Amino acid sequence: MIRFSANIGFLWAERPMTERIAAAGRAGFRAVEMHWPYDTPAAELAAACRDAGVEVVGLNTLPGKPGEFGLGALVGRERDFAEAIELAVGFASALGAPFVHAMAGDADAGNPAARRTLVANLRAAADRAARDKVGLLLEALNPRDRAGYFYHRVEDALSILEEVGRPNVKLMFDIYHVSVAQGDVLKRLEVMLPHVGHIQIAAVPSRAEPDEGEIAYDRVLRTIEALGYGGWIGAEYKPRSGTDAGLGWPATLGFPLR
Repeated sequence: MIRFSANIGFLWAERPMTERIAAAGRAGFRAVEMHWPYDTPAAELAAACRDAGVEVVGLNTLPGKPGEFGLGALVGRERDFAEAIELAVGFASALGAPFVHAMAGDADAGNPAARRTLVANLRAAADRAARDKVGLLLEALNPRDRAGYFYHRVEDALSILEEVGRPNVKLMFDIYHVSVAQGDVLKRLEVMLPHVGHIQIAAVPSRAEPDEGEIAYDRVLRTIEALGYGGWIGAEYKPRSGTDAGLGWPATLGFPLR
């Protein structure tokens, strides 16, 4: 069964967080995911989710200082990463979210010290998150959108996952990022599926609603369904001209929200 979660980091982004949650529920989404919701108390977010009839799928760790995009692989920033994990896991636990995206950050993947730092940080973070029954997600970001990020290939994120060796660490398989960086999306997804905790979608190359561009998402979604994936699929796209105006895409793809 295909189930979409609304990524309210991008959708209804002009509204306060609680109003984004309400809008997602009105649109027919039964789940939301967030980027950085930390300016709103977790109790307020949880109440808004209850009122809207939606659950929370996940959120990101803080990106760090201005210009940074994660802390996990940054040598010398271990304490900052641990604090970001503590904050994120606390929010996830309060919201009933199963996952936190542990952002690796901009670091040289060829630097052994950066890799050692990331692996050690993730082991400690996974152990901390497990106490609250929260999992961690690792996501490869394509080099066009984030040239300096620690991993661009989903196989490289999988390599880190395997080295970390914790059962609550999974992959975020973002079809937009995988397609831009590598291609051969369905074969990669089939191979990676045992390690995938969450899937996200957006049009390629525009990152708009997934009813345009070079990815035939109607067929991709049917394949995901046939593979037996039972999790949520995050609608993490940048609307062409207002979120509500573009919400016809689920029906167009054959998987209406209602």
